[in-house]
Amino acid sequence: MNEFNEYVRASFSESGDIVIKSMMGGYLVYFNGKLIGDICNNELFLKRTPTSDRLLADSELRYPYEGSKTLMHVFDNFDDKTLIMNLLDGMYAELPEKQPRKAR
Repeated sequence: MNEFNEYVRASFSESGDIVIKSMMGGYLVYFNGKLIGDICNNELFLKRTPTSDRLLADSELRYPYEGSKTLMHVFDNFDDKTLIMNLLDGMYAELPEKQPRKAR
């Protein structure tokens, strides 16, 4: 795992369990078991929810990778611990539960 991924994990882990998994050239970011965003090219992209749209209204919206169908918030405010806690708590409540894998 690279330095940026570790920085994201350390910054967000005060709010709960952060897991970063490698996936197709990028990384998926999970908070307490729910997918909250992607890391691509050393940038953190967070899913759009009512909470992230409200708290990150001034952030840039971009696609995390070429061919992505999901417009996401670019997050770079890692020093604001109150923002991070409020953001993750709100997003967690709004995001769906992880779907169980189907048996083959």
